[in-house]
Amino acid sequence: MKAYPQEDKDGIDELLKLYNNLRNGHGSFIEEEAFEKIIDYYDEKEEISKALEAAETALEYFPYSSLLLIKKADLLLATRKYHQALETLEKAELFDAKDINLFILKTDVYLALDRQEEAVELLQTAIQNFEGEEKIELLFELADVYDDYEEFDKVFDCLNVILEEEPTNEEALYKICFWTDFTGRNEESIRLHLKIIDEHPFNELAWFNLAAAYQGLKLYEKAIDAYQYAIAIDEKFDYAYRNVGDAYIRIRKYKEAIEALEKVLELSKPEEVIYEAIGHCYDRMHNYAQARFHYRKASHLNAEDSKLYYKIACTYFNEGQWASAAKQLEAALKIHRNQHEYNLLMGECLLQMEETREAVQFLSTAVRVRPRNISGWEALIRCLYLAEYYPEARQQTLSALKHTGGKPVFFYYLSAVLFALNKPKEALLFLEKGLTASPKGVKKLVQLNPAMLQKAQVVDMIARYKRNR
Repeated sequence: MKAYPQEDKDGIDELLKLYNNLRNGHGSFIEEEAFEKIIDYYDEKEEISKALEAAETALEYFPYSSLLLIKKADLLLATRKYHQALETLEKAELFDAKDINLFILKTDVYLALDRQEEAVELLQTAIQNFEGEEKIELLFELADVYDDYEEFDKVFDCLNVILEEEPTNEEALYKICFWTDFTGRNEESIRLHLKIIDEHPFNELAWFNLAAAYQGLKLYEKAIDAYQYAIAIDEKFDYAYRNVGDAYIRIRKYKEAIEALEKVLELSKPEEVIYEAIGHCYDRMHNYAQARFHYRKASHLNAEDSKLYYKIACTYFNEGQWASAAKQLEAALKIHRNQHEYNLLMGECLLQMEETREAVQFLSTAVRVRPRNISGWEALIRCLYLAEYYPEARQQTLSALKHTGGKPVFFYYLSAVLFALNKPKEALLFLEKGLTASPKGVKKLVQLNPAMLQKAQVVDMIARYKRNR
């Protein structure tokens, strides 16, 4: 609620006294401007019925005042009396058709009555009759109408027109960046912003928008150049550093990405997503200790993000620290117990730690959650095979073939299991199926059990297929 300075309060108290006397039939004349102040006073105090009453009283004395009629219409709109508001605005238009508030309120009434086409038509006509700031204001209004009714390309068009009229309009520059990305109209955005930059070369928002449009087209080198211009103009432009960091990641320039993202941390409050991105860069550079450090920083900001514990676990796994990886996976699984990747990696860790029974449980969960995922089945069957649970391995391999539409890798795995179960004829049959479907897949058989290459029948069959190819 607005607080009035003492002199204003004294003034409004005096006006309210005059107004109340007038309503009680023994007051003197009040000027139109004084009525406006009384209406505004009640409106700001959110006493809408009193404000409306004051507007009605004022119009008894000034029936041809478009300004008072517009104020009354605004109050009627606030109380959802849309048809009365529209009638009042049409009356106001007879006395002054050039007041921009008339068109803005009329638009609001049409939208409240779900008469979108009339709202659009009204604004389009009004835009032709106004210039400068008022025209810009109506274009923003039209953009909002299109946004409400999900005509998103037309929102972009409105913003484009605003920037043609006023190339450095900050609100339009901020908004068009979002709508370019949303509508995918990157080429048009590039043309528009190159034109703006030609006239206003030191406008950092135009350079930023140009860069974002290049980034939308995956032209990362061009995007980086444009972001660098934006940063050169405004060295505290944190969003430019953020986006240039992302662009460097896309082209695998992780060192440069880290530098840009660290600048973001200097300029703005710490964010989980920035620490995670820096962690990702170190991860890709195989600097697992630094990757962990930044993933942990991210997890301190959001302890409920299970993905961060999983990423820390991956760094330990890559270093062969199975127990440390498993500890992080326990934290991730407490938050999301049935996440496929978490169960799969936990199974792999436990397998490396020779805790086979527990490994089977986690890998079984992984395949139950994502039955069409090949890697889950591969890990489960490999685990069962290495633990010499051959009957179970056979059963799971048949399930894997069923769920994955007969992927050739499982013919090879079934062949290995059948050899282990001392069923060489069946084993050779499935080896032949594997070689027919995918000769290169034989390496999966060798990885599972290199001793397979000591079996003469296996070597002969592989050699025969190599010759035929």
